[in-house]
Amino acid sequence: MKNKLLLAILLLTTIINAQESDKKSYSFSLKQAIEHATKNNYSIQNANRDIEVAKKKKWETTTMGLPQINGSVNYQNTFEFQKQGAAANSFNPLADPNEITLLAFGTKHLGIGNLTLSQLIFDGSYLVGLQSAKTYLKISENAKEKTNQEIKEIVINAYGNVLLADESILIINKNKVVLEKILSDTKEIFKNGLIEEENVEQLQITLNSVNNALDNVTKQRVIALNMMKLLLGIDLENEVFLTEKLSSLTENNIDLQVLTSEFDVNKNIDYQIGKNMEESKKLMVKLEKSKELPSIGAQVNFGYNAFSNEFTFFNSDQKWSNYSNIGIGLNVPIFSSGARSSRVQQAKLELEKSQTQLKEKEQNLKLEHQKAKSDYEYSINQFQNAQSNLKLAERIESKQQIKFKEGLSSSFDFADAQKQLYTAQQEVLQAMLEIINKKATLEKILN
Repeated sequence: MKNKLLLAILLLTTIINAQESDKKSYSFSLKQAIEHATKNNYSIQNANRDIEVAKKKKWETTTMGLPQINGSVNYQNTFEFQKQGAAANSFNPLADPNEITLLAFGTKHLGIGNLTLSQLIFDGSYLVGLQSAKTYLKISENAKEKTNQEIKEIVINAYGNVLLADESILIINKNKVVLEKILSDTKEIFKNGLIEEENVEQLQITLNSVNNALDNVTKQRVIALNMMKLLLGIDLENEVFLTEKLSSLTENNIDLQVLTSEFDVNKNIDYQIGKNMEESKKLMVKLEKSKELPSIGAQVNFGYNAFSNEFTFFNSDQKWSNYSNIGIGLNVPIFSSGARSSRVQQAKLELEKSQTQLKEKEQNLKLEHQKAKSDYEYSINQFQNAQSNLKLAERIESKQQIKFKEGLSSSFDFADAQKQLYTAQQEVLQAMLEIINKKATLEKILN
């Protein structure tokens, strides 16, 4: 029994070690995280596949104007012939002319082998199709670029959220240590009968709130880190470590020169996508117009056929008859009762709509740029203001702490000062995160 137990423990240990060895560990700066995401993010992987699909689609369209060769082999076994009626005296002059004779034509077995070479000579819709395939590829490439930019912005936000949680945990733990020391000292003073129990209870309430906040932030950090893993295309079971600090990242993202950067709407990916849509609508107009043009195609056929009342097609003495022909076809649209004209007009209206939407997009982007600049500038000012408020809150809390210890202020006054300090601390951290996020939004618009 003892040996079985040891064996089970050894087996369990082996399984756990194997699972641990399967886990991978990653360490990222913000730049490294963005680079990793642009290669491994799930949405970007599919965007890359969309580009490959567009390239294949472009080649598929191109091949429609290249020579096409098709072969076929057919076998027919006629077990009951279709009969044709004829006057009896058609083959027998002595027969009654009013009598009908039934005749069957053909052989029981028929084999046909055929090879066809076809070539499109001219088709207006094919030429438009080639242009459309190029536009489709460009749309896919721009869609991938937009996905890259969106993922970059989201990764920056997610990276900042993890750092925010880390800094919050450090600050709350620091506050907790200070508060526990004050609470312990206050309890001793209460035991000596120098203060009322209410002071102890008030501090305990504050400590409970701090512990609750710490528990919540710790859980939020796990969620934020898992979000990072998902964005980076990393399994949630693997470990990820961030090498940057929120303070240094904030400092690196304070750049007033970006506020003076000129906004060129033509460089914005959303505007480029709008131009793609306009181009696709132009091609639709061309396509409908091209349907009014004739199309020309040619083909060459080569084939063999054989007839037999017995299945002898694989015999060496089976006779095969060859045939071949060449042909050219011209298809000319003549009259459609106005249907083609109606389709052209519809395409033109769709083009006008896309041009109006592009103009609207241009104006919206200019407005978004103004807002992004304003938000970024405000985030910097808010950070500076939050830092100033934090210094004031620290001085107020320090003074109230001294007064409380000396019995010159109540626990309520001290608790208010602590809450004010904790709020100021979080406002500074949030302002730091806002600088990082607003800078990312502005750079995304500027491209």
